[in-house]
Amino acid sequence: MKKYLVTGGAGFIGSNFIEHLLASDSSVEIINLDLMTYAGREENMASFSENDRYQLVKGDICDRKLVEQLFKDYDFSGVFHFAAESHVDNSISGPEAFIKTNVNGTFTLLDVARNHWMEGPGKVKADKKSARFLHVSTDEVYGSLGKEGLFTEETPYAPNSPYSASKAGSDFIVRSYFHTYGMNVVTTNCSNNYGPNQHDEKLIPTIIRNAVKGNPIPIYGDGQNVRDWLFVTDHCRGIDLAFKNGRTGETYNIGGRNERNNLYIAQAICEILDRIEPGNKSYKEQIIFVTDRPGHDLRYAIDASKIENELGWKAEENFESGIEKTIKHYLQKYL
Repeated sequence: MKKYLVTGGAGFIGSNFIEHLLASDSSVEIINLDLMTYAGREENMASFSENDRYQLVKGDICDRKLVEQLFKDYDFSGVFHFAAESHVDNSISGPEAFIKTNVNGTFTLLDVARNHWMEGPGKVKADKKSARFLHVSTDEVYGSLGKEGLFTEETPYAPNSPYSASKAGSDFIVRSYFHTYGMNVVTTNCSNNYGPNQHDEKLIPTIIRNAVKGNPIPIYGDGQNVRDWLFVTDHCRGIDLAFKNGRTGETYNIGGRNERNNLYIAQAICEILDRIEPGNKSYKEQIIFVTDRPGHDLRYAIDASKIENELGWKAEENFESGIEKTIKHYLQKYL
């Protein structure tokens, strides 16, 4: 039985990934290390919480003694590192937590894994040749695009928020552990995810919740900020492929090739709700524009050619198919 550590597995992407991995690989046992902050929820783990190949450990990735004890007890052969503070607005009002978790926490995990798997720089223990650390990051580390162009794995880093700066810092630490120690690491940088289990604070759940509850639907600025939207299960498949077949030390960008601006997102959701959960008037009438976020990046878009060509990954959902599934999930929750 392969024993893997998943960090942040009670959150949005982590919980979807655990569900995917348990279902797709019967030889895997998963320990989920999650601090169970506001972003980690019991209901996200409901589909696998009773699985005998799964265990939740409530704890902090910055707690080195705990992480060392887990490696000692379970002798992990893989780490999937999802745990992160991730909401840009929160990073603007309280950046310290982002540095602590995203930078210091990543360092702690990497360093404990290195000591457990390696004898020294370039010297992997004989029984740990296949042990791998997969670091999940974001396209926000690349900064902002103009109206044209795509982020590639060679795009220079230019983070513009405390959140993206903290993720960039963690990416560089992972990179350094490959180049300095020869540690078996892979990094994935994803575009905006959406789908089941996403926290209420994020854009798409916020639009759906406010719509069905009759509240104003707030859109930053003029609504023209563009993101590349990736359905969460497509992201999970990409992470799985990068862990199993990706080249050591490499970065793989995972994007859905679904660029949409925020106003389009809001209007599309309202149109679907008008059809499947109609009210007395169109939900579009609830859309309002609010003061823009400080330092709000104009556009993100990922070139996923590398993971498509090297690993055979391809997004199965387009935005229009994925958003309808997402809306139906949240209607069950909010109604």
